[in-house]
Amino acid sequence: MEKSNKLKILILDDEKQFTEELSEFFQGSTYESYEANTIAEGKEILNSREIDLLILDIRLPGVNGLDILKEVKVQFPHIEIIMISAHGDMDTVIKAMRLGAFDYLRKPFRFIDIQIAIERTQKYIQMQRKLKKMEEKNSLISKTLEQRIDRQFIGVSSQILDVFEKATTAANYPEANVLITGESGTGKENIARIIHYSSSRKDNVFCAVNSSAITETLLESEFFGHKKGSFTGAISDKMGYFEVCNQGSLFLDEIADMPFNLQAKILRATEEKVITRVGDTKEIKTDFRIISATNHDIDKRVEQNKFRLDLLYRLNTLHIHIPALRERPEDIKHLLTHFVDVYTTKFNKPNIHISKEVFDTLFKYDFPGNVRELRNMAERAVILCKSNTIGISDFQGKIIKSEKSLPKDEIVDLKMNEIKVIRKALQSCKYNQRATADVLGITRDALIRKMKKYNITVSKSEE
Repeated sequence: MEKSNKLKILILDDEKQFTEELSEFFQGSTYESYEANTIAEGKEILNSREIDLLILDIRLPGVNGLDILKEVKVQFPHIEIIMISAHGDMDTVIKAMRLGAFDYLRKPFRFIDIQIAIERTQKYIQMQRKLKKMEEKNSLISKTLEQRIDRQFIGVSSQILDVFEKATTAANYPEANVLITGESGTGKENIARIIHYSSSRKDNVFCAVNSSAITETLLESEFFGHKKGSFTGAISDKMGYFEVCNQGSLFLDEIADMPFNLQAKILRATEEKVITRVGDTKEIKTDFRIISATNHDIDKRVEQNKFRLDLLYRLNTLHIHIPALRERPEDIKHLLTHFVDVYTTKFNKPNIHISKEVFDTLFKYDFPGNVRELRNMAERAVILCKSNTIGISDFQGKIIKSEKSLPKDEIVDLKMNEIKVIRKALQSCKYNQRATADVLGITRDALIRKMKKYNITVSKSEE
């Protein structure tokens, strides 16, 4: 352990021989010790040094050590205290522990006894410091998200202003569940975060869960938690999402893909705010808010008996629909400008401008991947730009010319070219759709739509 990280110990005892012997025992160890034989000396050291641990005699001339214990705990709550005494009884021990003492040793004791007590206390101090750092980090993350979140959702169109208005309303009613709908890439999770961090729940957990990404066998355990030994692999007790999100918000993405047999249990938990861990009988109360999202037609899922109508009613207290980017083209310029600013800062490429040609061309593009696609395009353009102006040539791999503005023969050529590009990308990625989408700079959903549009199929041999 580095000297700067040594545990700093103050020994406060009126017996000088005792403090000297103990201090000598600490020499050469990972501790840095100080001696005090009077209250005045002890207070001076406490005020001038960053003490971690106080070894305090319970009987000092003219004063009760328990009074000193109380005083130190008020003025220096981070200091842990080990009480020592040759005259202690059980009542005194109990009082000391209730007042905040970490440990109690009765004189005479062996040096190994105090060594063990200090090591035990040091582990506790280190754990408390780690917890404090985690709390500070989480607090910083929350504040950073809170500061950034409004700027991450850009728009001036009437449709987006309506979305913001509904999100504000949802934030003002922290008990109401919210259903957010919209195509993939429109920013549903961003809106969910805006609602959470603008509400009275903002100081508590926001937990985002992809309902379709968890295997069906683990879904119940993930949501409700489990008791140790309740199934193979349950090596310890575990809290589920509902319990973790107590006083906070649980964001359920792709809610329409949730297995039907789990929906009844989700409904009960949502209605009663009571859950039971897998393998347990004890009910646990928890206060969570559900913000759910889907890019599917959830009403159609209900008609197909793939989603419970009663659960939809419970989740859909407030409904926010985010329109596709092609439905609000007036937002494209503001979004692109914002993303270019973000990436020019990230990649240290200042003073880059966007040509009018880019805006004019993007304005005609249908953006199947929505805002996520535009953000990826902006990042790639900033990386590829070799001058101080981003031009249309910097959007490599993207076919962004509007078919409506081209002659019919050019439209045919354009489609054929796009088909070739998609086929070549699929081949180079060994027909892995997600990898192909990444290469093309679009979402996997957008790739699938294009493959259906152009009737691009993959044979079993190619797979």
